[in-house]
Amino acid sequence: MEKMQCKCGHINPPGTILCESCGRSLTEKERNNKLVDMRYEGTARRSQTYNKSIVDKIWNFFSSVKVGVGLIVIILVAAAIGTILPQEQYVSVPVRTAETIKAYYSEVYGSIGRVYHFLGFHDLYSSFWFIILVGMLAISLIIASLDRFVPLYRSLKNQRVLRHASFMDKQRIYGEGQGAEDTLDKAETKLKQLKYNVRRDKNGLLAEKGRFSRWGPYVNHIGLIIFLFGVMLRMMPGFYVDETLWIREGETRAIPEAPGYTLESKNFELETYNTEEDAVFKEAIDRVGTVAKNYQTDVVLYKKPEDSLPGVNDLEEVGEYPIRVNQPLKFDGYAVYQMDFKLNELKSMTFALSNIETEETFGELKIDLINPEDIYELENGSTVKLLGYYPDFSGFENGEPQTATPLPNNPGFLVEMKTPETPQGETSFITIQNTVEPFGENQYKLAFQSAETRDVSGLTVRKDRTLPILGLGGLIFMIGVAQGMYFNHRRFWIQQKADGEILLAGHTNKNWFGLKKDLDQVTEYASLPAYRDQQEEIEKQQKKEGEELS
Repeated sequence: MEKMQCKCGHINPPGTILCESCGRSLTEKERNNKLVDMRYEGTARRSQTYNKSIVDKIWNFFSSVKVGVGLIVIILVAAAIGTILPQEQYVSVPVRTAETIKAYYSEVYGSIGRVYHFLGFHDLYSSFWFIILVGMLAISLIIASLDRFVPLYRSLKNQRVLRHASFMDKQRIYGEGQGAEDTLDKAETKLKQLKYNVRRDKNGLLAEKGRFSRWGPYVNHIGLIIFLFGVMLRMMPGFYVDETLWIREGETRAIPEAPGYTLESKNFELETYNTEEDAVFKEAIDRVGTVAKNYQTDVVLYKKPEDSLPGVNDLEEVGEYPIRVNQPLKFDGYAVYQMDFKLNELKSMTFALSNIETEETFGELKIDLINPEDIYELENGSTVKLLGYYPDFSGFENGEPQTATPLPNNPGFLVEMKTPETPQGETSFITIQNTVEPFGENQYKLAFQSAETRDVSGLTVRKDRTLPILGLGGLIFMIGVAQGMYFNHRRFWIQQKADGEILLAGHTNKNWFGLKKDLDQVTEYASLPAYRDQQEEIEKQQKKEGEELS
């Protein structure tokens, strides 16, 4: 498209519909309009001017409001679908792996769960396609803002005081009539009293206020872009952590996503309300049995020195802390919350090797259910070899014992027992409930003696460096909302011809009632000619024509 030259001699950029200098209509369509199109002051937007290269097509696609709204709708629909089933981070599985998560959705929710997991809705906010959608929305906001901001800024910055008569009489607020010699001076005085910024040029006057309100939508976009940037940063390592840590009493474990930090659980404590001391909870206690008063984990926090060599266990104690509900342990930007617990998890089981007929024992063995040994030495040269350990025995499949989880909920042991009388060994499969002798009756057995339990704390490790960015984006967005909703850009053009005739025009982006109220005060003080609302006249004419046709 070529540049457009106005009758006044000014050369306008391609696609301009109102001359940047005098305001004349440059297109036939605009000349036939009863009211002038003041969107972006009649200047050309890039998306409506160029459409040849691939860059133009990409720019035009993302600058479309329909595309932006469509992306928002798609993201909202996806987010709504993501609430139908729980997100992966809220799923309670013993071991968090891709296979266990997939199996959980399949077993609990059936075919719907399988489809849900396959489409990535189980981890929606980390899925690549959701991140792509958010990124496309951010690109759309940036391009749409630039496509509109640049021409609007250029037009408002360079707007002229004197305008052509055709520009004036196509404004919604328009008036003409005779005025006094001091009409412009009085109008300037009154407009300044009403906090307008007034400029004079020869026999013309331009008064405006509230121009900053025109930037409200773009401030909104900036806030949204910053907010989306913060959301996308959550996908980057180190910016956002939300991990679950199950730790047993006496156990020391590395804190996930917190390099160099280790946590040791010293003790777990659970306090409950009782009906004697806490009568107010009697009804709840009678209904559910127990009501937790407090549960906390006493921990020791360790940190690995920065100059430590790999593989060297040289942890330095940072301190001892209690972690209670709503009272997390905080360190180096991390927060460790007490979220759950499990009482009386099996820690170890003690068995005695005994003769089935005589009940004579040959010593005891204690099996650590987390790190069992392979061979246990007993009295008189007797040994027990652990051929297989199944922490959560779930039955046999094709003759092979199976375990549902790696947690010691229902331990099963495949053992080989050797004594001086049975040097070839005898095999048994032992669970809490019974014993299976797969190769016939045995002479010896392992008899259960006792079990040791311990409590397990469910902790959540969180770190969020994006909160200041999200907060800043939200604040800027709300400033843009207030800027665009509660303020408006009002302008008056007043010109006096040589014969004393006054031309008056007014425009605002909204709140025409407020504009008319200001104009009424100026008209009364400066004796301006009566004005009319041409939009109302058009609507009345259209209504009258409609009634005549009906």
